[in-house]
Amino acid sequence: MRPRDIFINALHRRPGPRPATGAATSIVTVDLMKKAGAFFPQAHQDAEQMAALAAAGYTELGFDNVMPLFSVWHESAALGCKVDWGEVNRMPDCREPLYRMGDPIRVPSDLLSRPGCKVALDALSLLRERYGNEIAVVGKVFGPWTLGYHVFGVQEFLINTLLDPDAVKRAMATLKEVTVQFANAQIEAGADALCLADHATRDLCSPGAYRDFLTEAHTELNERIRCPLILHICGDTSDRIHYIRETGLPCFHFDSKVPAPTARELAGERLSLMGGTSNLRVIRAGRPDAVVEDVKEKVRAGVDIIGPECAVPLDAPYANMKLLAGEVKTYTVTKPGQ
Repeated sequence: MRPRDIFINALHRRPGPRPATGAATSIVTVDLMKKAGAFFPQAHQDAEQMAALAAAGYTELGFDNVMPLFSVWHESAALGCKVDWGEVNRMPDCREPLYRMGDPIRVPSDLLSRPGCKVALDALSLLRERYGNEIAVVGKVFGPWTLGYHVFGVQEFLINTLLDPDAVKRAMATLKEVTVQFANAQIEAGADALCLADHATRDLCSPGAYRDFLTEAHTELNERIRCPLILHICGDTSDRIHYIRETGLPCFHFDSKVPAPTARELAGERLSLMGGTSNLRVIRAGRPDAVVEDVKEKVRAGVDIIGPECAVPLDAPYANMKLLAGEVKTYTVTKPGQ
């Protein structure tokens, strides 16, 4: 069975010959850039370099998928955010919000042809052309909660969830259309699945806020976007996985702050689990035996797609991800508890 089929089967919790291995967030490290011959910040802005660096997730690390959007800022840049695209050893950032809550949000008619979006669409097309159906090509979009942070600033957005929740919901309704538009364009470009990243982590979003602002939004996105979605939320999400189950999303990309057995119990039998391997303890600082033990733990717990919990630190060694992927491929058990 091809890596693409193994990945897609695991995403839907269908039987496969082994667990899948992969990443829905950035796997880029400085040493992987050197190996691939493609570097930040150019790889955020040039489709050829972006595709070459993403391909290293398959050719060098051995993952079953590739994912070329390494930054959180692509659609926000297309909306007009002034993004600093970073350096070789520094991720992009933006510190200038576009709006105050209550301002009308302008979604450009040429959103998808603006550089922030176009580079990602071109890179996805290149990856699909080069690898066909051999591996899973995964794109990435951000949900309306995260886009709210970007265009309003985190403080302005969050304080208005308390002071003016109706204004927040109206803003999210507009930003949700950006998510849908960019998502469906990525599917047209060749994506098999998409990471839906929405930073509703516990320190910024209570379980009640997730229920009130995001359960319905994520349900709608799952219905309107025409491919499988992998929801990514950082941090301890044990207090909201039961809400995530209700959205109908097929897969949840979880953080190591939720122990894998706990995540499996809370996810139930339908919701697929991806990720869960600690970036700091295992990927960045782990000895080989720690990587092997971590994979064993994830297999025993029934994690469907084993890989890093979130964007890998740039100073981590890529060798630990390569070891992780190779170790996953030694297992033939795909059912939880075996």
